[in-house]
Amino acid sequence: MKKNREFHTFRGYQLQKEGKRQMTASMEDYLEMIYRLSQNEGYVRVQQLADHLHVQAPSATKIVQKLAAAGILDYQKYGLIQLTEKGKTMGKYLLERHTVIENFLRIIGVEEELILKDTEMIEHHLSTSAVQKIKLLYQFLKLNQEILALFKQFTGGEDE
Repeated sequence: MKKNREFHTFRGYQLQKEGKRQMTASMEDYLEMIYRLSQNEGYVRVQQLADHLHVQAPSATKIVQKLAAAGILDYQKYGLIQLTEKGKTMGKYLLERHTVIENFLRIIGVEEELILKDTEMIEHHLSTSAVQKIKLLYQFLKLNQEILALFKQFTGGEDE
């Protein structure tokens, strides 16, 4: 443990993170969904995006315009949304981050009805390093079913 650690409030850590990036949690959610939806056809429409995120189209348009201004996607009013190369790279990472956390929560036995909510609450607050370690722990548990079984026994969860 380091001797000169600096502790901050939750908001203090948020402010530090915000200083290093332009993307809000909401923008990340939109980009992740755009990436998901564009996998098949290479584009998304605002209404399609709004429907999948359960928001109104004007709200979706507002965030899409911000993402376009940041060079993450191409968008023409009333047109198609297409990711730039930067957007594809970022979207791929965001989807992977989401999947890693969701899979980890599932394997440790978080109730199915809570997994998406908990994933959403966690994913925006982890460093890339923490996501990578969670991914490695998930892979370790998948490869070592006997340890996973012991964990589930320890927590009172079911044996798979």
